Amino acid sequence: MSSSFSLFRTWNVQHLPSTPAAFVRHFIGHFKGWYLAILLLQIAAVVCSILIPWGLGQITRTVSNGLEADRAFEVLRWPLTLFAVLLVCEVLFTRAAAGCHIHVLPLQRRTVTHVVFAYLQQHSHRFISNEFAGALAHRVSEVTLGVNQTLSILLFDLIPLLVTLSLATALLWTASPLLALFMAGWSVVFIAICYLLARRSHPLAQQYSAARSTSTGKVVDAVSNLANIRLFARHAFEHSYLGTFLDKEVTAAYRSLGYMERIRWFQTSCGVVLKLGLLLLALYLWRSHRIDIAAFVMSTSLSLLIISDVGNLSRRFLEFFEATGNIANGVRSLIRPHEVIDQPGAKALQVKRGDIEFRDVGFSYGAGRPIFEHLNIVIPAGQKVGLVGASGSGKSTLLSVLLRLYDVQQGQVLVDGKDVRDVTQHSLHQQIGLIPQEPGLFHRSIRENIHYGRLDASMDEVAEAIHRAGAREFIDSMEHGYESLVGERGVKLSGGQRQRIAIARVLLKNAPILVMDEATSSLDSITERFIQDKLDEIMEDKTVLVVAHRLSTVAHLDRILVFDNGRVVEDGSHEQLLRQGGHYARLWSRQFSDALDEAVL
Repeated sequence: MSSSFSLFRTWNVQHLPSTPAAFVRHFIGHFKGWYLAILLLQIAAVVCSILIPWGLGQITRTVSNGLEADRAFEVLRWPLTLFAVLLVCEVLFTRAAAGCHIHVLPLQRRTVTHVVFAYLQQHSHRFISNEFAGALAHRVSEVTLGVNQTLSILLFDLIPLLVTLSLATALLWTASPLLALFMAGWSVVFIAICYLLARRSHPLAQQYSAARSTSTGKVVDAVSNLANIRLFARHAFEHSYLGTFLDKEVTAAYRSLGYMERIRWFQTSCGVVLKLGLLLLALYLWRSHRIDIAAFVMSTSLSLLIISDVGNLSRRFLEFFEATGNIANGVRSLIRPHEVIDQPGAKALQVKRGDIEFRDVGFSYGAGRPIFEHLNIVIPAGQKVGLVGASGSGKSTLLSVLLRLYDVQQGQVLVDGKDVRDVTQHSLHQQIGLIPQEPGLFHRSIRENIHYGRLDASMDEVAEAIHRAGAREFIDSMEHGYESLVGERGVKLSGGQRQRIAIARVLLKNAPILVMDEATSSLDSITERFIQDKLDEIMEDKTVLVVAHRLSTVAHLDRILVFDNGRVVEDGSHEQLLRQGGHYARLWSRQFSDALDEAVL
């Protein structure tokens, strides 16, 4: 079995089978030795199970031949020994197969979860933004569970049943070809009809799975916004909104589960036909002296054994198609071609200077009006550049194509003269530090969130980053200090505290290029001033791009680019742009007047 470390090395998964059958086969290959052992042990157990009625028939034949009581154990010694061996071997083989399954089951679950999550990680920003986080997590879980369920049902139910029916037919042939033909005909008709009915249940199971995923995603979305629900007094609305999706789930459940119950009625009825039919046929053959009492006992015992297996199959067969339906739903949702991928032979990016260039860039999010057309910007290494403009003018989009969250449709985005599409995404993101408007914090400790910037950093380096970010005082005041949990997305911290954690994390990463997207827009002026002073320290010796709504945030930078409808309409320092009296000067005048009015009030 691969270790956790070797599994970690599979994080860059680019290709997975896109059909349920191929998907399951792919993961069988990870543990094929174990699954082969389970299969052989199960077949051995089935052989022993089928031979038990035959052994019982041999004992019956011996007893029915007028066995004397004082010689009973002597004559029956070998038949009884064989019967006992078959009973013991059946138990041993069954438990050995179960032991192998217990060993491989959690390992398979871990492998599937690792690989599917790794594939999900490679999806584009567009894909992740269009899906509910809860629904994606639910689908990963369903795919993992579906693979395990599918293999379990195949190895412990469906394949053993086929072997059971085949061996039972062969044994009955030795007693009476008519009994064997009855068993074979019943088996073929039963399996064929069950397969067709179960196939019809497949899309119903998929619809039920999809409805569960959607309702789960809605619940997670609502839970993550409980504060908004409370503040807007929308409890009743959210119950009603969630209720519509739960009603759809219930409707899908009734369709799927109701159809499955009808199949169970059919399978139970078929079992009754087999039991009565085989018994009556065997009785007829015995009365007409075409079979002896041993064959009669064997055939009736086999029918009871098979009825037991069929009764279990009525549940497991349907669960098999439900499991494959869950896999199909997850595969259809998750295993799609990646939109942004590394080129074959892509090299790791090593930034030595930090030059950035947007050369003749054309980009749009989809069919319709493009965001950029023939955009050309050159940012020399070490320059601090502010990006300003109205909402939707292209500022944040510029950062997105630099980070390669999206690929440009025209032109090139270059870092140190290298097209970002020609280097690995992993190495590109290693060379860029990002402070967004809302820092993405994990529901982990403060130390873990800061350590995320550089996992191999020492605690002394973490402490230094915390000190430089001005976060030590509030961290020390918390009950558990560095080990205090920040809550989901950092809800236990204030906006300023979250930003200081984000600054400490970027300080620890120490990437040569720094990107800030409205990093202080949600903060009060005092906290913004404090954070701004810390950001000035971080910017030293780095190439910096700062998107800001408040012009005071970028006024001290080397250069300011003013965007309007995807074009750079002004380019210069704060003083130069004020002297031009254009867009920037009007924005500055408006913000200065608003700030003055607020101060007077």
